[in-house]
Amino acid sequence: MLLKLKDVFLNEGGSLRFDYSLPMNEIDINGDYPFKSPVSVHASAVNRAGLVELFVDAVFDYTTRCDRCFEPITKHMELSFTHGLATELIDELNDDYIETPDYTLELDEVVVSDILLNLPKKYLCREDCKGLCLYCGKNLNQGNCDCEKRPTDSRLEILKQLID
Repeated sequence: MLLKLKDVFLNEGGSLRFDYSLPMNEIDINGDYPFKSPVSVHASAVNRAGLVELFVDAVFDYTTRCDRCFEPITKHMELSFTHGLATELIDELNDDYIETPDYTLELDEVVVSDILLNLPKKYLCREDCKGLCLYCGKNLNQGNCDCEKRPTDSRLEILKQLID
């Protein structure tokens, strides 16, 4: 979505509010497409004392697999972002502001970047997820497994025979 912000920049106290849906279903994260439905974006650009700020709220469902037990999960997420906007940057390395040449901003790029940078690093189906058995692969959330939990070192087999 291309925002035309000239009126906001040129009028102190000016603002622009907008809501829209952003499809992100083609974004591949680790071989999966976790955005099954569009992201609901609620945003506003506000000029306060000559400084223009962009406020963004993104609401979406994120579908992935638990990092411990690999069961499918869907997490409802609500993220908020704030960015300062400037028509021209003096220092190109300054990431405190987003440059809006010609008073325009491609909002989709900003929203997608913010969401991807703020996703959690680990997803769990629940806080106390027990994961999978290291030896047989059974989901330990569904009960204990009956496998031999300790692998036997082949060099120690002769000692085991002496004990038995």
